[in-house]
Amino acid sequence: MDRPLIAIDGYNLSLEQGTGVATYARGLSRRLKALGAEVGVLYGHRSSAGKDGLLREVTFFDPRGDLPGWRKPLDDFSRMLRLRAGVDAVPVPVGSVETTAIEARLPAFDRLWNVPNLYRAAVLGFGASHRFGKVRLPGAPRLMHWTYPVPLTAQGPNREALPNIYTIHDLVPLRLPFTTLDNKKRYLGTVRGIAERAAHIVTVSEASKRDIVNLLGVPEERVTNTFQAVELPDLATLKPEALVRAELEGFFGLHWQKYFLFFGAIEPKKNVGRLIEAYLASGCEHPLVICGKQAWNSHQELALLYEDDRRDFVPRGPIEGVQGMARRLRDRVMLINYVPGRLLTGLIRGARGVLFPSLYEGFGLPVIEALHLGTPVMTSNTSSLPEVAGDAALLVDPYDTRMMAEAIQKLDSDAELRAELAARGPKQAAQFGAEHYAKRLRAMYARLGIRLEGEG
Repeated sequence: MDRPLIAIDGYNLSLEQGTGVATYARGLSRRLKALGAEVGVLYGHRSSAGKDGLLREVTFFDPRGDLPGWRKPLDDFSRMLRLRAGVDAVPVPVGSVETTAIEARLPAFDRLWNVPNLYRAAVLGFGASHRFGKVRLPGAPRLMHWTYPVPLTAQGPNREALPNIYTIHDLVPLRLPFTTLDNKKRYLGTVRGIAERAAHIVTVSEASKRDIVNLLGVPEERVTNTFQAVELPDLATLKPEALVRAELEGFFGLHWQKYFLFFGAIEPKKNVGRLIEAYLASGCEHPLVICGKQAWNSHQELALLYEDDRRDFVPRGPIEGVQGMARRLRDRVMLINYVPGRLLTGLIRGARGVLFPSLYEGFGLPVIEALHLGTPVMTSNTSSLPEVAGDAALLVDPYDTRMMAEAIQKLDSDAELRAELAARGPKQAAQFGAEHYAKRLRAMYARLGIRLEGEG
């Protein structure tokens, strides 16, 4: 059987630090390869698009350098105009650059293509003209699967129409507009444009599917929920407990099952501010570890801890009264910036419990990862999170800090409950394993006339 060439975008795959969408795109590429497809990935790096193949490869993997400030507006305008008429994606040769050190960030692929500044030009162009850009892909792909709602459509090399499908993970900018920095008018125009143009829309939970149907008016039959797979590397998940304990103590000064953990971006949607309030109210003596990059409005989320988010400014030495109490409270919470996946997996495994009371999630990958590793979880009873957690987690109202505090107390004090949740977690997570995900993908692509025969 001929291997169908399926293209996906590299919009989020160029980010140095992991995101849920990047994890989704990498997982999709691996399942497509395992199902027998040929996979092409379309990037938008600033790298060379000239005739020198080696230069294209080298600058693709190290796209540093930028135009002088005065040239950027001219370059943006030129690219926006060209994208409106249609641009050709340029193949990136692979083989000369040693990529072992960055393999974890790369998708599974057979072909790489690039259009310099593609995604920036697409977003700016849509904002100016309300039109989707066009990009022509070489090699006769059967279908373009955009893993994120971008204002682009793909064509074949001779401008022939291709089925374009789009994954919309959630509609948070419309459901909780105060929690994101998205330009809401542009975002709404983009997802409405996708609703009109898409051959099909993919999403990752029944909650997100309901939002897409209800808010965008898309017929149910044009939306498929494939969920998302959790795939953690065996090197991290099977690491001996003694080694994980040593890493926790050596890297972070933490002890096995003697701390609670939140991991994810520190931003309004993640509800970290209320989590800290609930944790401090719970009276729990084990520290709360918050592991994640400080994103938009993180100062507000962390305001209860540090007015300036910096421990350096907290006075040292014996302090009494209100200041002393404040310092003791602050010292119960540890902030850790982004850590590599191999260390994050150990942090999750060693936690007494994972606390993830997000206000809204399209899928909730941190919950599934914790369940997969057998770590007890407290999470929200909103959006997709009850679907993902099932009966394997404590569910709370993310706006009710008292309810959250009581749940933290329960997790902390009840060893039998922790053991029960730890046993249920892997069984629940198995529903989102690679095999189940592959079956859903195979059925969805079959609806579009593409047969995938691999085992997945």
